[in-house]
Amino acid sequence: MAEPLKSIYNASFLKAFGDKVKQAYAKFESETFVRLALDKGWEELELKRRMRRITESLHKTLPADYGQALDVLEAIAGECKGFPYLFFPDFVERYGLNDWERSMRALAIFTAGSSSEFAVRPFIKLDQERMMAQMLEWSGHSDEHVRRLASEGCRPRLPWGEALVALKRDPAPILPILERLKADPSEYVRRSVANNLNDISKDHPQLVLDIAKAWRGAGEGTDWIVRHACRGLLKAAHPEALALFGIAPRDDIEVLEWEVHPASLSIGEAVEFRYGLRVPAGEEVKLRLELAVSFPRSNGKLYRKLFKLSERSVPGESLVQGGRGFSFADLSTRRHYPGVHRMALVVNGREVAEAEVELAASPEQGGAPA
Repeated sequence: MAEPLKSIYNASFLKAFGDKVKQAYAKFESETFVRLALDKGWEELELKRRMRRITESLHKTLPADYGQALDVLEAIAGECKGFPYLFFPDFVERYGLNDWERSMRALAIFTAGSSSEFAVRPFIKLDQERMMAQMLEWSGHSDEHVRRLASEGCRPRLPWGEALVALKRDPAPILPILERLKADPSEYVRRSVANNLNDISKDHPQLVLDIAKAWRGAGEGTDWIVRHACRGLLKAAHPEALALFGIAPRDDIEVLEWEVHPASLSIGEAVEFRYGLRVPAGEEVKLRLELAVSFPRSNGKLYRKLFKLSERSVPGESLVQGGRGFSFADLSTRRHYPGVHRMALVVNGREVAEAEVELAASPEQGGAPA
């Protein structure tokens, strides 16, 4: 079994990081920093709590003056890149809310090494007008990482981040930022714009559809944003979203084959499925095929998730066939539980065939529910 992500923070990592800090700040007490971080309860701490423990240990061992502490972290930021160093912007989030200008400079520097998308959110909640003005300014920055921060940081429903309730309710302050970035040369930035719009679509579907219509045709990069932004609406079979991309509901598609096997398996194993469809005679048809899986939660209630299989135009009077595997291995974003799982084939937003598989606990779980 793979080690949990929190294991990236261990004694070796902390010691190596402490050595980097000491190069920039000779008075840094590396051993004290490591001891504080690994203090009581460390093993039980999950990822974000370990990150915060490191942040707090740094605060106790760096200069007491916030600006001077940032000077040290900024001096080594160039050699501290990647996910593990998210505690750099976390330091700003934890200790910099009362020093706005200095914190903004640090967040712009740190976002290139990891990402400041989580750290900006408390600033938005503290003073939304001021922070959104800052992010609009960042949207014109020469660094793609800072431009992405402008969009990613104000996503109303950022995964793993605290929801921005005010922006969920009224996303208007976000729109000037997205408008400025809709033709950004960086795919990294454009993907964030699409994800932000997809977040907004969950609370304001018509607003996103109106934006999609206005932006569509502006250019290849912007068209990609539009399509990716509407993915949630397409999965929900929103009629206007389907129509925007030329996908019409069909009740004349004949199901020739729908097989899912095995019918019984254990968590960690996979099923194979195959489908065969006949398209009636006539004009070319655009087909969007999806797999819908209904997963039991730990409380026994089901939730339904769609997985895109294909989307293409096919001529009339043709046969469409395909298949693949589907794994029931646990993921960081989805845990599986024993019980009946319903699997359905969805064509242009409509379920046309279904089957059930029985998922049992894995042998490692001794046959007991996870």
